[in-house]
Amino acid sequence: RVEMVESGGGAVQAGGSLRLSCTVSGLRFDDYAMGWFRQAPGKEREGISCINWKGDSPRYKDSVKGRFTISRDNAKNTLYLQMDGLQPEDTGMYYCAAAYGGSWYRCTETPRSGSYEVFDYTDWGQGTQVTVSS
Repeated sequence: RVEMVESGGGAVQAGGSLRLSCTVSGLRFDDYAMGWFRQAPGKEREGISCINWKGDSPRYKDSVKGRFTISRDNAKNTLYLQMDGLQPEDTGMYYCAAAYGGSWYRCTETPRSGSYEVFDYTDWGQGTQVTVSS
């Protein structure tokens, strides 16, 4: 059974930092690209960042470029998201997801169907809440 557990969320003031972690079990972690997604209240889920199985070729949503850094440690089966310079618009539930196919790099696009499965993200965590106050 695949299990993906996010942690590290919390409440911070604007300009603060958080580091999210996603620990994965039940699949061969280094066979999968990984991504971070977020969903703000009343909004659609959006792709924030993703990275290939080796830990290079990261992709970022324009609004987080230069502030967020995605990384992974395959020895620990863990994905990270370092978030600096947080802003109120970064508030939301943050999810990690695993992608086995070749479309993983499209994580920051908006899927027409509304499901990121079309970009091969088929396994998801339960999320961790990030709240940024002004």
